[in-house]
Amino acid sequence: MNPAPIQGVEEMEKDVQRLETITQRFSRIGSTPVLEPANITEILEETIDYLRLRTSRKITYKLQAPKEPIILPLNASLFRWVIENLCKNAIDAMNGKGEIVIRLFTEEKYLIIDLSDTGKGMSKSSFSTVFNPGYTSKKRGWGLGLSLAKRIIKDYHKGKIFVKSSVLNEGTSFRIMLRLNGNN
Repeated sequence: MNPAPIQGVEEMEKDVQRLETITQRFSRIGSTPVLEPANITEILEETIDYLRLRTSRKITYKLQAPKEPIILPLNASLFRWVIENLCKNAIDAMNGKGEIVIRLFTEEKYLIIDLSDTGKGMSKSSFSTVFNPGYTSKKRGWGLGLSLAKRIIKDYHKGKIFVKSSVLNEGTSFRIMLRLNGNN
């Protein structure tokens, strides 16, 4: 028996679950999300696995993370959405081929996530405006993704998100910082 149809059905079930989660997210806009202990490495692995099956094989993903689990209070579905959004923006910036590296490490009181791509990069003058509602470099889209990502990280998780670095025609790196004690 060919396992491909079964895997296809399983992936469709995951897509339906994700649509339900997105619907729930939008129905709760304005309410304070519940933060529960979650393993960040697992969330990143699941998100990469999800994206890997839905993007070009010309996109490679690398996760560099400590072996021991890092547990923090999170709203897992919102946090997952932030990572997906950053990855999808990276894919667009790379025109469908390149590498996305997610590096997870701790530094003093912070958990740091650096998400880097090999895309077209951006000018330094864009660093402060990319998070503004309506900012977009794409032909399609409303320019709300990074604005919502910042709200989720800053307002809900009491963390920081910013453009760490970018070099035109080489790529961009975003950084997320969350306090390890959970009192971000």
